[in-house]
Amino acid sequence: MGRGSHLAAMPLTRDQANEGIRRWHRHHKRVQGFRFAIGAVSGSEIVGIGVVARPRARNTDQYRIAEVSRVSTNGHRNACSFLYSRCARAADAMGFDSIQTFTLPEESGVSLRAAGWIDEGIQPTHGEGREGSRPGRRRDQPEGPKRRWRMWLNRKPATKDLRATQHPEVTHAR
Repeated sequence: MGRGSHLAAMPLTRDQANEGIRRWHRHHKRVQGFRFAIGAVSGSEIVGIGVVARPRARNTDQYRIAEVSRVSTNGHRNACSFLYSRCARAADAMGFDSIQTFTLPEESGVSLRAAGWIDEGIQPTHGEGREGSRPGRRRDQPEGPKRRWRMWLNRKPATKDLRATQHPEVTHAR
């Protein structure tokens, strides 16, 4: 790593993350759903953003699985793998069991592999067989099969039981 290539993490607002997406992402638009965002900083410059949201698939347990919905950089060396690692670390600290993301089949996933994520293969089209069943679903971004990547985090059996007893007012209905 050359001089000035050290990366640091910083929290971002949704507006800051959306600005990074607008500037750097090849095929996605701004995020709507949002849990948290992390910026990769080199010196005093934000060189990348990572956004974590609820899982897009409605049958995925949003209390156990976090989803990286965007990672976008200005091309800074190792920024993508840094962001995937930091998103996973934050989700782990928040008590999620795993974190996942999806890439287009033609994307290599080299940053995800470098960050220790597992390639779970090509998944069926989001909403396959249910087209039109969710009014308001965005259609201005890539549809079709995606490759799912996952990192397992908290695997303590008590985690699931504690959520139900500590927060009985939280329902898992969608």
